[in-house]
Amino acid sequence: MGLIELFLMAVGLSMDAFAVSVCKGLAMKKCTWTKAGVVGLYFGVFQAGMPAVGYLLGSQFKEVITSIDHWIAFILLGLIGVSMIREAFGEEDCQEADDSLDVKTMLTLAVATSIDALAVGITFAFLQVEIVPAVSFIGVTTFIISVAGVKIGNVFGSRWQKGAQIAGGVILICLGVKILVEHLGLI
Repeated sequence: MGLIELFLMAVGLSMDAFAVSVCKGLAMKKCTWTKAGVVGLYFGVFQAGMPAVGYLLGSQFKEVITSIDHWIAFILLGLIGVSMIREAFGEEDCQEADDSLDVKTMLTLAVATSIDALAVGITFAFLQVEIVPAVSFIGVTTFIISVAGVKIGNVFGSRWQKGAQIAGGVILICLGVKILVEHLGLI
């Protein structure tokens, strides 16, 4: 696998993390580089870690993983999206609730956006890709794209707080549906 193919793979894998990062930025009242970096770090580490795990698993569990990865991503993203929409209509200030980067939320988001990368790692095992440089490149690319996503989302979200919260939830739900539909072969 050449550098161009690896770059395209890294960008493709990071698009789910970018969409969720934009949603996270939309929800932040005040976005600092530190907060954007934390989001980028979670997504970058998981986007690098999942292909590494997939590579180690190799073909032994290929059918099990690829048969359920889309359901896991669909359920996790759907639950998070519904939660964001519900918080937008809640009594409490939903901006403060979503501004937090608590471990439970961030781990859930990071796992949900990197499930497909696990299957890519299995493919890497078949293609005999040099795994350390490949996953490092994927992780750094995802980090950069995610940090940019948080900052971009925050610029637009500061103007339309409640609408942005709803839009973020809808985007997550749509992302989950897209993953499910693609894996079921409906499009």
